[in-house]
This record gives sequence, structure tokens and C-alpha cells, in this order.
Amino acid sequence: MKENETKQSWASLAFVWAGAMICVPSLIIGGTLVAGMSFGQAIIVGTIGYSIIVLFMILQGIQSADLKKPTVSVASQVFGKTGSQKIISIILAIACLGWFGIQANVCGQAFSNFLKVYSIELPVQLSSLIWGIIMLLSALYGIKILNLLNYIAVPVLVAVCIYGVTVSLRSTSLSEVLSFQGTGDLSFFSALSVTIGSFALGAVIAGDYSQYSETRGDVMKAAILGILPSGVLMIAVGAILTVTAGTADITEVFMGLGSPILGVTALILATWTTNAVNAFSGGLAIINVFDIPKEKEKLAVAAAGGIGTLLAVVGILNYFVPIMSVLSAMIPAVAGVMIASYWIVQKGDATRWQPVEGMNWLGVISWMIGAIIAGIPVIVSFFPSLPQLPNQPLIGIVISFCVYLVGHKWFAKQSSGQQTQTTSEVEE
Repeated sequence: MKENETKQSWASLAFVWAGAMICVPSLIIGGTLVAGMSFGQAIIVGTIGYSIIVLFMILQGIQSADLKKPTVSVASQVFGKTGSQKIISIILAIACLGWFGIQANVCGQAFSNFLKVYSIELPVQLSSLIWGIIMLLSALYGIKILNLLNYIAVPVLVAVCIYGVTVSLRSTSLSEVLSFQGTGDLSFFSALSVTIGSFALGAVIAGDYSQYSETRGDVMKAAILGILPSGVLMIAVGAILTVTAGTADITEVFMGLGSPILGVTALILATWTTNAVNAFSGGLAIINVFDIPKEKEKLAVAAAGGIGTLLAVVGILNYFVPIMSVLSAMIPAVAGVMIASYWIVQKGDATRWQPVEGMNWLGVISWMIGAIIAGIPVIVSFFPSLPQLPNQPLIGIVISFCVYLVGHKWFAKQSSGQQTQTTSEVEE
């Protein structure tokens, strides 16, 4: 990374986070929530869920800002260098590559459907390839291009969403929307799970972007002002569009309104800003997996985006989505262990941080316990005949956090006891 790219303002980071939040999946979350509960409840749950995400982003992001290292490098203390390289980095890389492929595929399909309106045939595979390459090229130039892309995309996306809501409200009054009651079959905790799970990966890898922040205050302002306004806005827009148009997919809404260009522009910009983040973080994870020199960072990002694009083109994503669901449940546990180590054991003091050679088994085992317990409900959901369990992303974080602290305290006590015994033997 060049020197002029090693610093960024809190405002530029906030735009990166806002760009990641303003996407079609966020709109669909709003539609999902309002379908199962009232409009007011959907907004409240969304606000609480994203507030929890912001808290984890701040705790994760400050670690990287303090140490000036990305997430996978910071993890080399609590998981050990080998554990971070061979376990955590691989998981993060697979998740980022998979989501890159999914977003490129969604964008490719939408663009092909858009061209059909004008009697132009473009195979979805070719369309996915084209947009995957475009998204990858923007990610290759690092944080500066991400900032520029989001400075352009975020205002446009917000304007398009507001326009879509304004037009859709012509057929349905705002009072009808505000008083809308869903089916009532979506519980508070299930809705909270949907909201938190949608950006759990972003919370864990927050340090990849916060490492360029100069102060802890910058990390906090960027997370709060970048995530909360945009996240709640997207939930509100998705909910309103679902009530008024019957779908939260903004491309379908604009197709129905006779404005397909606006719809496809919104979707392309939304997937583009999100995928640039996926490619960049996937590249950083690959660097750690294969111990690639920092100067070859662009090569790693190119590999990440290239693999994701290939997945989109060959259609392997049809089989990849279940794996993504499991990883999304297991990844938050990474943050639980890292937060416990840096903020509780090391008391947030960067001078007490140092990488551990080999495997730090306490961190690895703590993560595994939290990840497995969090992943069980997702795996069970693939078998409808089995009794279904509630899926809560927070379970993995909380369990791994507690297991690590208990384990650390036990080992510290054992070590203290051995030292006391040794001292007594020397005195004798």
C-alpha cells in the first residue's frame, strides 16, 4: 500500500460503510421484516440490530486502527500466526469470495434482464463476467478508489431510493404504510437474527478498512454515521416498497414504474460498492493464507475477485449458498475471541499486543466451540424433517467470548500456581 493511501478521514470511511449497506439485500431485509411484523416494529428491530453491529465494528475496528494492521494480522495474537493464516484467513477468504460471486451473479442477471427490455440478448454468464471484472478493477486500486466510488454511488443510491418511495406512495398513503401490520409470525429475536446476520461478516472484517484511521474517534464516528443512517434508511425503503409495490427488489419496482434505467443503475451501484469491499477483504485474507508480501497486495485482490467472478460465471453458486449460510453463522465467533483478548485481557492497550508463533490453541478452541454451536441451527435448517432451532448470530460471539475468558483465567491460575510451587522449591 502506498504511503498516500495509508490515511483516511472518518468521513471517507463512513462512505465506504454506507456504500456497503446500501444494497439490494438490505432492501430485502426491510421487506422481510415488515412482512412478519408491523412497520414500526421493523424499524425498531432494524435499528437495534444495526446498533449491535456498530458496537462490534467499533471494537474490531479500533484494534486495527491502534495496531495499523488488517483483521487477519491482528488475529495472529489470539489465534497464533499459524491459526490466523490457516484457519481464520481461509474462512474469511471463502466468505468474501463467495459473496463477491453472489453479488456479481445478481448484477449480471439484472443487467441481462434490463437489456431484454430493449430487445438485446446478453447471456447471464457473460454479463456476470463483465460486471465481475469491472468490480474487481475498482477494488485493485485500494481504499482511494473505494472512497471515490462511494462518494459517487452513495448519494445517487439514496436519491434513487427516495424517488422510488415517493412514486410508490402515490398509490398508497403514508398513514397506511405506518399502520401496516404484517402476518405477526416473525418474532423479535428471529427478526434481530436476520438483521445482524446480514452484516456480521462486515463487523468482523471492519479492521481491514479502519486500519487506515488515525484515531479511535474516527473509527467510532465512521461506524455510527456510516452504518446506522444508511442501514435504517434501507430497511424503511424496503419495508415501504414491500407494502406499496409488493416487493423490496428496487429493479422490479422501477420496471413496474416504467423506469428500468433507474432500477438497474441502483442495483449495479449497490452491488458494485459492496463487491469492491468483498474483493479487497478477500485479497487481504489470501495474503495472510499464503504469506504473500505486502507489495503484492493487488495480485491477491485480483485473485480474490477473479475466483469470485469465475464462481458467478460457472453457476457453482447454486451449491455455494448453503456453505455461505454456515460460514455466516460461524464467522461472528471470530470477533468474540478477538474482542475478549484485546479489550478484556489486554485492556485495549496496543503495547500489550504481540503475535504468537504457531497455534494459539486457546483462541482456536474458543472460536470452534462458539462457531459450532452457532452453526448447528443453520445446518439443521437444511433438513426440514428435524426439529428446527432458533438461529442467533450473537450466540457464537457470546459463547466464544466467554469460553476464551474462562480458559485464559484458568491457564493464568495454573501458571501462577506452578510459579509459586517453583519458588517454594527454590527456597527449600
